[in-house]
Amino acid sequence: MQLIRPNWAAPQCIQVAASTRLGGTSYPPYDSLNLGDHVGDEPSAVACNREQLLLQLGLNSAQWLSQVHGTVCTEAKNDSVIREADACWTAEVDLACVIMTADCLPVVFTDGDRVAAAHAGWRGLADGVLETTLETMLGSDIHVWLGPAIGPTVFEVGEEVRQKFCDQLAQSSDCFVPSLNSGKWLANIYQLAALRLQRVGVSQISGGDYCTFSDAERFFSYRRASQTGRMATLIWKANH
Repeated sequence: MQLIRPNWAAPQCIQVAASTRLGGTSYPPYDSLNLGDHVGDEPSAVACNREQLLLQLGLNSAQWLSQVHGTVCTEAKNDSVIREADACWTAEVDLACVIMTADCLPVVFTDGDRVAAAHAGWRGLADGVLETTLETMLGSDIHVWLGPAIGPTVFEVGEEVRQKFCDQLAQSSDCFVPSLNSGKWLANIYQLAALRLQRVGVSQISGGDYCTFSDAERFFSYRRASQTGRMATLIWKANH
């Protein structure tokens, strides 16, 4: 199982891992570490993949979500209930907040005491899911890591998407370049997220150097193949 760990300056007790598509039990087109239970894969394979992921990370509990491209941030609980939300937070030790993606941007947060994870596709990002998640942090020394998402050279969007971001924050215009396709733009979702975080005072932002669409060997991508699996990004506070 190949996992990605961030290089960031968060306290050592804060742990983060992002899965790739490698090292699971699912068959094509979900090969092989599919963690999404809503994409048509065999439920037993998904359950096995989730169990093996948590086992490798030394975790007994995780908050899995039913994501709807919204802005709700719910408190994670160790009760095996899958909650409908696009972000979650906790102050509990060894309880992982989990986000699933396959091009959308996974974002993890910590103030050293609490941890949180958010699912930021362009809709959730524009509607304020990062800002809503930040409201759950109590400390001022906040660290954020931007996990694997679709890269700026391939994330094509329409004029209405560009306009929505630019109307909210003028500097967002720097995050779009014209596409070769008329009326379309290439969007830098990492830069769009960083701008919004900086606007509300977050300066310690790391990550943002992967492309799920272009790296087919390591990542699932909904834009590349609509029938595909999902990766997970997890953050938790370790008991050491």
